[in-house]
Amino acid sequence: MKIIADPNIPFVQEAFGPLGVVQLVPGRQMTPAIVREAEVLLVRSVTQVNAALLEGSRVRFVATATIGTDHVDEPYLVRRGIGFASAAGSNANSVAEYVVVALLELECHGTLGVVGVGNVGSKVVRYARALGLRVLENDPPRQRREPLPEFVSLEQVMAEADIITLHVPLTKTGRDATYHLFDPRQLRRGTVLFNTSRGAVLENAALIAARQLGALVLDVWEGEPVVPLELLKRATLMTPHIAGYSFDGKVNGTRMIYEAVCRFLGVAPSWQPQLPPPMQPVLIGEDLRAVVRQAYDIRADDAALRRAPTAFDRLRAEYPVRREFHNYATGVPGASDLGFRAL
Repeated sequence: MKIIADPNIPFVQEAFGPLGVVQLVPGRQMTPAIVREAEVLLVRSVTQVNAALLEGSRVRFVATATIGTDHVDEPYLVRRGIGFASAAGSNANSVAEYVVVALLELECHGTLGVVGVGNVGSKVVRYARALGLRVLENDPPRQRREPLPEFVSLEQVMAEADIITLHVPLTKTGRDATYHLFDPRQLRRGTVLFNTSRGAVLENAALIAARQLGALVLDVWEGEPVVPLELLKRATLMTPHIAGYSFDGKVNGTRMIYEAVCRFLGVAPSWQPQLPPPMQPVLIGEDLRAVVRQAYDIRADDAALRRAPTAFDRLRAEYPVRREFHNYATGVPGASDLGFRAL
């Protein structure tokens, strides 16, 4: 069996090698000719999986090692009888920790509006409360299913929140479409805005023009991988779509799609990832911000993109190992509420 896989999926050879012949192809270089003879296709978010790629191929199963699926034409896969799996929730903690790091780096306080309270957003809510922030939760689909008092409207979030962070899928149709979800120029002066979901949830031109924002943190934007230089200048922190790129999260994604492929093939899974401990398992600092910086310094990712704004794919492919907070021990007060182990 031939398996085409994105090399940015960690341990892909080790996991999938026993199942077939694995050919590594960079995500943007996957073409109809390359995938034609494959039976299994393993991708990340940079590969558009649709009729243009798969028509006439032998592909029987597609898996994306990402939580988002807007790059996959799922109705087409259903029509063709092609199996599909994603890694929903695999890197949710990684993204939530990215938000925590940015909140501490910018010394944010007050009220945080969380738009989208799913796998990622729910973790952000918990961590934000641990940091002492008041939290407003907005999630219309969940609110219809679970009419809980903590859910508020998007209008209330925009009117009251000092910080807004977005954790929604990208959808262009339907009752809860998120494409260009709101105009950031309508936010209160001084509002801090984060987007780690999908770029087109916010319009680039509107972000550039939203001069009243107190700060702007972007891990995603419209038109990736092209980095609009005006947007880069406007952003306080801007990173190349790596919020979910913790090593733990990426490996978890590999495990999830490996198990999905095994189920599809009727094979008992045998591969178990073994992650090494971090090089510096104990962190010592004067305060929470200092400790968190040792675990993950978001400033380095921002600086790397500013030094090489045309190197989006390389920055992702060569991304250094970043471990999640639970791999570290520290005695700093409040750290255990964010997942650090206590000394």
